[in-house]
Amino acid sequence: MTNVQHILDSAEAHCRSHGSRLTDKRKNVLSGLLGSGKALSAYELVDYCKEEFGHSIPAMSVYRILDFLQEEQLVHKLNLANKYVACSHITCDHAHEIPQFLICDLCSQVTEISVSRSLIDDLKKNVEDADYQLLSPQIELNCLCQACAA
Repeated sequence: MTNVQHILDSAEAHCRSHGSRLTDKRKNVLSGLLGSGKALSAYELVDYCKEEFGHSIPAMSVYRILDFLQEEQLVHKLNLANKYVACSHITCDHAHEIPQFLICDLCSQVTEISVSRSLIDDLKKNVEDADYQLLSPQIELNCLCQACAA
């Protein structure tokens, strides 16, 4: 069994335990994100599904699928890039800290890291002290991966 298939099986079990289904089209979109190693837009996923599986999924359907996968906490939306990545914790059964994303400016590779809740709480307090409300604790950092830095 491939690593992607193992992750898809875990995602399917996760959906089943929440009373939802990971349909074939949802699996195809998720497998595109899992196999890419980088963030992809909905339109890149449309192209991936057409090339890899030989069938076209309309962009609006891909957006609905991505919304579903986000609700199930299987993917994350990178707001600055308007692209999506598979959650790196799909196969984990334990609680995680707040996910943060390191995005390589050159190759678009994305790495999900965890940031402690206390750091996010401090950030939230600073935001509130500045008379703002924090809408999302997600942080996206523009970086260079080691391969591109070399």
